[in-house]
Amino acid sequence: MEIQEIKQRFGIIGNSPLLNRAINIANQVAPTDISVLITGESGSGKEVFSHIIHQMSPRKHGPFIAVNCGAIPEGTIDSELFGHEKGAYTGAVGERKGYFETVNGGTIFLDEIAEMPLGTQARLLRVLESGQYIKVGSSKVEKTNVRVIAATNVDVYDAVKSGKFREDLYYRLNTVPLRIPPLRDRKEDIYLLFRKFTSDFTDKYRTPAIQLDDEAQQVLVNYSWPGNIRQLKNMAEQLAVLERDRVITGQTLLTYIPMETSGRNLPMRLDNQQKEDFSERDILYKVLFDMKRDMVELKKLVADIIEHGGVSINHANHSQTLNQLYRDIDLPGTSETQFTLQKPVISNNNNNANPYNITQDAEEVEESLSLIDKESDLIRKALKKHKGKRKLAASELGISERTLYRKIKELNL
Repeated sequence: MEIQEIKQRFGIIGNSPLLNRAINIANQVAPTDISVLITGESGSGKEVFSHIIHQMSPRKHGPFIAVNCGAIPEGTIDSELFGHEKGAYTGAVGERKGYFETVNGGTIFLDEIAEMPLGTQARLLRVLESGQYIKVGSSKVEKTNVRVIAATNVDVYDAVKSGKFREDLYYRLNTVPLRIPPLRDRKEDIYLLFRKFTSDFTDKYRTPAIQLDDEAQQVLVNYSWPGNIRQLKNMAEQLAVLERDRVITGQTLLTYIPMETSGRNLPMRLDNQQKEDFSERDILYKVLFDMKRDMVELKKLVADIIEHGGVSINHANHSQTLNQLYRDIDLPGTSETQFTLQKPVISNNNNNANPYNITQDAEEVEESLSLIDKESDLIRKALKKHKGKRKLAASELGISERTLYRKIKELNL
């Protein structure tokens, strides 16, 4: 079956080369009966690929079951998978069939395989090698014909080196490794997925369609999406329900992105220093959007003065407003320019389309391009706004109080 047909059948959206390669591997391995280890971050769609492999295999008419190994308590996982005899343990009031017995002839998908206890791993290895298992509390050897597809969101080889996962089981499961790319590696697919999700949710909740402006599209694509497709779908649903303005701006979209996790790529662990660096980067990113928004407002104000010059306005107030806006924007790489508004000159002709003459002083002052200066200025403003209260200032800046304290000491504020 062609890749495009597989996408249509299983509802997969995207044209990323990494995604296409994963689909191609699943397509090739499906007709065989070998074990597959699917790796990928949480929310990247590993279970979808287990369905692809099962539905395109000779076992497609047999049963399929997905088991989350991390959600089953260690004391009962053997009973869940292999079954138990009556009286095998306290509370075992009757005989119970396990998943390997009920799914005989079909496929079992073991999610979060790295969370499986070592004792259960030994039992699973025997099933993979010989198709045999023993129920809890029994001495009778049972046979099963089940295909095993496993998945994990952690590096299993690291678990092998730390003694938390059996090396022989790792190589037995990893006959064909299948890696699902995270959403941040499929940037060309992010907007397509977002449009599909918002379309589905606006139809479901009977709300107007959602649109993103150019700035919002850039925010959407450049975000790291640590929760992958699950997180993107969740945000699309929030926008479809909560936003009254159906044209979403970049500033609005940023309010739906958790600042503390922005830039992190789960499930990798980061130390405190890395977390703080990502938070500071997010602050600068947010400041740039604020600068751009203020610049747009300034342009609109100037255009309004030019086009509606005949309206009665106080030229002194407008001059003060323009200069204040320009000082607030404080864009890097620009020079200060003083705006002045002059009273109109009365004449007998009607050629004055603009009664206010906007002039610019020729004097230009070079401005510092240092990010440290900008960061220092932002911290001063936040502290001044909240009257020196570091906790409130840190919340305004989007960083931890500890990071703010460190920055105050570094910048000698």
